Amino acid sequence: MKSMTPYAPRARFVSIPSLETVAAWLLAIIWIFPLLYAFWAAFHPSEFMVNFELFAPLTLENFANAWSQAPFARYYLNTFALVTGVVIGQFVVCTLAAFAFARFPIPGKNVLFMLVLIQLFVFPEVLIVENYRIASELGLINTITGIGLPYVASALGIFLLRQTFKTIPRELEDAARIEGCNWLEILWKVYVPLAKPTYLAYGLVSISHHWNNFIWPLVVTNSVESRPLTVGLGVFSAPETGVNWATVSAATLLSIAPLLVAFLLFQRQFVQSFLRAGIR
Repeated sequence: MKSMTPYAPRARFVSIPSLETVAAWLLAIIWIFPLLYAFWAAFHPSEFMVNFELFAPLTLENFANAWSQAPFARYYLNTFALVTGVVIGQFVVCTLAAFAFARFPIPGKNVLFMLVLIQLFVFPEVLIVENYRIASELGLINTITGIGLPYVASALGIFLLRQTFKTIPRELEDAARIEGCNWLEILWKVYVPLAKPTYLAYGLVSISHHWNNFIWPLVVTNSVESRPLTVGLGVFSAPETGVNWATVSAATLLSIAPLLVAFLLFQRQFVQSFLRAGIR
């Protein structure tokens, strides 16, 4: 026999955002606000830089002025050459070093590896004077090679690849040896393909870092022929040039546009690569 008790509706619980969620959103807004302001100033006339009118007229004149007033095409070419050369050099050097630390029975390799990791605790600015002296002796001042050479051996890259190589089963290496592969072929055919997520994660970090690097390129370059985008933008936006902030904002967007587009296109791969390349 069914109960005649009237139906009692279920209580509805309103979820309250946690303190961590509120803090994360607050930090995100603070972080993205300068970028939003740069977009506003770049796409509006200079008189609307501080007048936030919803229906203010849009314009591309600021981008045209920035492109005509500075050799951004040359800066782009220098930056692409710099970033490409540094990343390729890091992949080669870090791969060989990480493979040696992970698989070769080198006497005292743990001590050597700890010495490599000390590089992570040394700020690059500390080595500017010594790096400048060496670059001067090698005749690399005011060259793209001189900008990228101090960064070819990366402790972070060696660390990440070593941790990944140590997780690869020895059976795969033994099977490759049975097939007649030498150690270089084993590295290329076994270890490198299985470490692709790590290469992707580290490559994205390296590209972003060297695209935005400023202090060392500023010290070692003194002409348009070798300046990357960051230094060129710094010279362009200097107060003595008399450039207004709307044009400077447009130049800033020109400088960071490739990184923004790359992140928007590959954000899922970017996050997944770091999840797969974590320390095991």
